[in-house]
Amino acid sequence: MDDQYLNVIMGIIMNAGNAKGLAHEALESAKQNDFEKANQLMAESNQSLAEAHNVQSEMLTKEAQGEHTEMNLYMVHAQDHLMTAITYQDLVKELITLYKKNAQ
Repeated sequence: MDDQYLNVIMGIIMNAGNAKGLAHEALESAKQNDFEKANQLMAESNQSLAEAHNVQSEMLTKEAQGEHTEMNLYMVHAQDHLMTAITYQDLVKELITLYKKNAQ
């Protein structure tokens, strides 16, 4: 495995992990009825998720152009982090909405 491939994997894991962590912080802010901070943290979470998704999209583009990507446990792990972050972020958005309704 070359360094460039490892950097791609770590980029997905790092950005997906950041997105999930920021979404969790947003949820904690919403629990305290600090919806301005929750919105700010979710915006940051979205940015991190976009960065992880961009890395993945680059890989998909290369694959479509015939440049095969090596699939190994590290890549599976990175994809798992990305999908978990996406799912968690979707759930947190719904929970923040519920906290806002409850606060009114």
